[in-house]
Amino acid sequence: MIEQILSGFQAMSYWEYLAVLLGLAYIVLAMKQSLWCWPAAFVSTSVYTILFWQGFLYMESFLNFYYLLMAIYGWWQWRGSRKVAGQLEDEVLVAKAIQSWSGQKHAVWIGSALAVALVLGYGLDTYTQAKMAYLDSFTTVFAIMATYMVTQKVLENWLYWVVIDLASVYLYVQNQYLPTAVLFALYTVLAAQGYRTWLKEYQKAG
Repeated sequence: MIEQILSGFQAMSYWEYLAVLLGLAYIVLAMKQSLWCWPAAFVSTSVYTILFWQGFLYMESFLNFYYLLMAIYGWWQWRGSRKVAGQLEDEVLVAKAIQSWSGQKHAVWIGSALAVALVLGYGLDTYTQAKMAYLDSFTTVFAIMATYMVTQKVLENWLYWVVIDLASVYLYVQNQYLPTAVLFALYTVLAAQGYRTWLKEYQKAG
């Protein structure tokens, strides 16, 4: 298996390496609440969108195009809002703060995402030759949801990513995408660290 992983990394193109490195940069910068995480995400997902399209992985290409749009939206959201401050009515930029959703709101979002994932999984499993259609649909739908949560600085987004990344590791191992599985294992660790980092900031602000 180690030889397969190494050969998989050796087969990666320079563009793919760039996308991976910027993807890792995005996570690290997001942990630090740096606005520059979004330009890193924009370039990384732009490369992946093209690579997956050229490789006829249209759903993966579509997902990364969604990430690309969310990078633009995330930049706009994280820049904060302008508020008037002081007697001279100077405008100051107030950065978006970390927020935590209620258990009820999470339940609604999870229920909705599961329903969509089940419908998509059934459609793919019934009408296409898709492998592991339900798990693939689960990771895709919840990744879309979790990405939106990042743009809103929802604390719990990192917990969703831990589950999504772990499920993705299993998915990629079963389909012999071993280098990608290694990368998602690393993403899982970073997501767990991201939650701890944001939790400290959230508690400090509260």
